Amino acid sequence: MKQKVITEVMQEMLGSLNNAQLERLQEVLEHALFYKEITEIEQGSENGTTNKQLLKSFLSSKRIEGCSEKSLTYYRTTIETMLDKVEKNIREITTDNLRAYLTEYQQEKNSSRVTVDNIRRILSSFFSWLEDEDYILKSPVRRIHKVKASLTIKGTYSDEALEKMRDNCEKPRDLALIDMLTSTGMRVGELVLLNRDDINFEERECVVFGKGSKERMVYFDARTKIHLQSYLQERMDDNPALFVSLRAPHDRLKIGGVECRLREFGHRLDIPKVHPHKFRRTLATMAIDKGMPIEQLQQLLGHKRIDTTLQYAMVKQSNVKLAHRKYIG
Repeated sequence: MKQKVITEVMQEMLGSLNNAQLERLQEVLEHALFYKEITEIEQGSENGTTNKQLLKSFLSSKRIEGCSEKSLTYYRTTIETMLDKVEKNIREITTDNLRAYLTEYQQEKNSSRVTVDNIRRILSSFFSWLEDEDYILKSPVRRIHKVKASLTIKGTYSDEALEKMRDNCEKPRDLALIDMLTSTGMRVGELVLLNRDDINFEERECVVFGKGSKERMVYFDARTKIHLQSYLQERMDDNPALFVSLRAPHDRLKIGGVECRLREFGHRLDIPKVHPHKFRRTLATMAIDKGMPIEQLQQLLGHKRIDTTLQYAMVKQSNVKLAHRKYIG
C-alpha cells in the first residue's frame, strides 16, 4: 500500500520535477512512510470512478460519436479482458503493466502483430479519453508505439477464377450475388442490408449503408443488372431484402450465409481462399491497374483515409515495368 501511494505521488509530479528531483522525492517519501501504516478506503460507486463505471462512460462517449454497436462490443470485450488480466484500478495501471499484458497476450494466443496493434489502439483510445476527462494524469499507452507488422501482399481473384465461379452457379441468386460483389466492391455487411427498393436499375447504382453509419453510392455493370433482374423476377417471396435464403421461409441472407456459400464454391471449384472481402480487393486492384484516380477509388470503397485504400490496391509489376520505361528509362 505504501508503494502504491508513493507511485501515485510520483506520477502526479512527473511534469513538475526533473529526474534528480524525482529521485530525491522518492527517497523522502520512502523514509517518511517507513514507520507509517496506511489503509485504503474503498471509494463508493457514487463518485463514478470504478473500473466498470469508467468503461461504461467511455462506451457511452463512443456511442455518441457514432460508433456502431459491433465496434462498441469489440471495444468493451478488449478492455474488459485487459482489466481482468491486470487486476488493478484503472488509475494504477502503468505502461509496464500494459506492455506485459500485450506480450503475454501475443504469446498465449499466438496472435499476429496486427491483432496486438489493434488491441493497443483500443487501449490507447480508452486511456486517452480518461486523460482528456481528467480521470488520470497521463495515458500509460503514450509510450507504447505502434506494433510493426510485416507487409504481406494479399491475393485477388484472377479473371479465370471469376469466370469459373460464374459458369458454375446453379442458382440465379448465386450468380447475381457474385456479380454484385465483383462489380461494386461493396462490403459483405453492406450487401446483406440492401433491399430491392434500394436498386436503381436505370442508372445501375444503389445506395449502401457503410461503416460509421455513412451512406454512399456504388455502381454495377450491365451484366450484373441483367443477372440481378433475372434473380428477382424468379422470386416468389415478398421479403423486401435483395438477397434471401434459397429455402423457405426465405429470410434475409446474413453475412455468415454469404461466407459459407462462397467457401463451398471454393472447395468445389478448387479455388483457394474464396471469401467476400477478396472481391472488394480485386476491384480495387483492377481499378488502380486501369488508371482510376486513387481519390475516386477511395470514395467508391467508402474509406475515411486514403492510406486504407492504398493497402487494398496492388499494382501489377508488369505495369510498373512499363511505367519505368515510359517515365524514366
